[in-house]
Parts: sequence; C-alpha cells; structure tokens
Amino acid sequence: MRWTQQGTVRHHLDRVSLASALSVSQYEGEATKSNIQKGTSQMIKLILTDMDGTFLNSSGDFNLTFFQEIQTLLKQHDIQFAPVSGKQCERIEELFLEDADGMWILGDSATRIKRAGTYVYESLLPNKIGRQIIRQLEKLELGHTIIACTRAAAVVSETISDEEWAIVRGSYRQVERVADLTAIEDDFVKITVHDPKLRCFETVKSLEPFRESAYFVASEAAWIDIANHEVHKGTTVEQLQRMLQVRPDETMAFGDGYNDLELFERADFSYAVSNAVPELKARAHAVIGSNDADSVLQTIRRTIEEQAEIKTT
Repeated sequence: MRWTQQGTVRHHLDRVSLASALSVSQYEGEATKSNIQKGTSQMIKLILTDMDGTFLNSSGDFNLTFFQEIQTLLKQHDIQFAPVSGKQCERIEELFLEDADGMWILGDSATRIKRAGTYVYESLLPNKIGRQIIRQLEKLELGHTIIACTRAAAVVSETISDEEWAIVRGSYRQVERVADLTAIEDDFVKITVHDPKLRCFETVKSLEPFRESAYFVASEAAWIDIANHEVHKGTTVEQLQRMLQVRPDETMAFGDGYNDLELFERADFSYAVSNAVPELKARAHAVIGSNDADSVLQTIRRTIEEQAEIKTT
C-alpha cells in the first residue's frame, strides 16, 4: 500500500499476530498498586521507548544482559518492542546487534520505520525546503553543527571539529563530509542541529517561517530536530499502530524530552524518567527512576509480571 503526503512517503502493511494481557503499575522509586482493575480486557501489545536520556544511560549504553532477559519475556507474551529515536536506524541496529532482529525501529527522528533490514515507512522533507532551512541555519553563523540526513547517509560539513565529529558518530553509523550542504540534491530524511553552546531554544525560533512546510522542535538545549511537515514521533507511532492494529490503550511509552510529548499522545501508559523535562513529567501517566538505573527495563519487567499474574486469576 502506498500514498503521498507532502514529500515522499512509503508505507508497507505487515500483519502481525499479537496476544497479551495488561496490568500497569505507577512508579516513583517503588511500584504502587496498579490503577487498572484486574480482569480488564485491555492489553499491552506495544512498548515504545526513546533512546538517549531514557533507555540509554548517561554513557550512551544499556544493560545488555537485562535487556536480553526482558526481550525473552516480551517474545513469550507476544509484545512488540520499538525504539523511537533521533538516532539513525543503522546506528540503533548497531547498538542492539543481533537483538535488533524482529524490532520495529522508528529512527531518524521517527521519520522512518525499519524492520528486519527493510524500511516499511518513511516521510521525506522535500529537497527545496530542506536546502532553504540549511541556508537559514548557516546564515545565523552560530558555529553549530548541521547534520543533513538523506537516505544514504548523515551529511556534515568537511570543516566539522573532531569533538563534533565524535558526537555525530554517536548517533549515526553512515556519515559523509561535504564542502557544501546546500548542494545536496536528494530529499532529506531529516535535518538536525547540535549546538554545544546550548542555544537551541533560541535558534529554533528562527525557523518559524517554515512552520507550514516542516516540523521542528528543540528537544533540548543542545539539539533541534527538523522533519517533513507534521511528521514526528506521534504521527509515526500512529503509522506503526495501524500496521500492528494496536490502540493507544494497548501501548506503553517511555521518554525524557520535549520531542516525546507527541509520543505520549499515542500511549495511554506513558512513563517519564526522573531526569525528564518537567513538561513531559506533567504529561506522563507516571514518573519512574532515572535513565542510569535501568528504569525502563525495570518497569517493563514489573508490568509483565503483573500481567502474567492477572492472566492466572
């Protein structure tokens, strides 16, 4: 099935058989009693998590042994697991290695969905608009790093510093350097700005003239994400939910930043880590521990344990 939406969109519908049961506990350090009544017909079928600042710890890593334990439980209960991240899909695959097989990866600021090595959905920012945005960002002369992502690679200026190159490589596996970003001829998967001087909340205001032609958000003081118009974590999760025939009340999500606000709109059971921005905590179903305490995995395990208990009562 194919259609078009302000740019290029490719969507392939996969049928996935799912069966599970639901019980969700609220956590603020310790688990409290579930606010879902036992015997409910609601079921958790899909778990979504942001990566940096949420699933990954402050070193950009995660507890692999614990994750593999959780992945086994997810498979036993037919629950789908999907990273939702600004990271390049290939970088997410690199992080999870063979454990990425079978995942639904919503990468590149959730402009693409990849499964089993194949892109099943993408929405691209038209080249003309993308180049206009790049010119606007370059005109500011702030010394920030512009990362222009195409289907082939994340593209940066050949003048990028070693420090910024290391940061870019932390999120992108396929990276190219060019003399002129505005000479790119392909449509853009997304455009990202990294500012080590933490001025993105101000910089993003300069993009207001593009409000009707692109989506943009300062996810935090150091980062801006720019994508096709009306394409963000919420809209792409909605696409995945259609593929899987999963409702928001069968969905659990974890996040920490401003770009997770739309993600939480697609999940009735939304969990902000304790290091999340205040606005996301206010929107969340509950607040859990920090990203340095395996809090996402702890919450998933407790949820599966509760749901297994409900199935036996």
